[in-house]
Amino acid sequence: MSDQRVLRVGSVDDLDAVEALMDGAVAWLVSQGRTGQWGDQPWSASPARVERLRGMIESGELLLLDQDGRPVAALAHGPRAHDYVPPAGEPEDFVLLLVSDPAARGAGRALLDESWARARAAGLRLQRVDCYAGDDGKLVRFYESAGFTRSVPFDVKGWPGQVLERRA
Repeated sequence: MSDQRVLRVGSVDDLDAVEALMDGAVAWLVSQGRTGQWGDQPWSASPARVERLRGMIESGELLLLDQDGRPVAALAHGPRAHDYVPPAGEPEDFVLLLVSDPAARGAGRALLDESWARARAAGLRLQRVDCYAGDDGKLVRFYESAGFTRSVPFDVKGWPGQVLERRA
């Protein structure tokens, strides 16, 4: 991969590209024996999961990072958290989805930084995200390295999660 990266705002027309990123991420996690986060089946194999992706894209803003003419990372964010996340009690920007090609080093962080800049420019002082908190906690530590702090742990039918936040 080259270093030619272009950030753009996407739409539901990019759903297939986001599905492909999700399928790639699942395959990468499976290759490492890490099936707790998203299971072991391609994201695109589940109509319910595809519709969930569509809803995330339609309910907020989709940011894509293209490299060499193809998306290598996607982030969906907006004003409302997922239904299973406790409400913030104040206006917020919520990262609904972040996925990247593992070979595109720094792509996910670049989209997190851009989403936070956009939230602050809109006058928001809070950004939250939720993530898988099982296994070795590596994903939680990734968000902490991006400036988030742990706030609320949660569990959805045996799936351990962590809400993290950062403030302006």
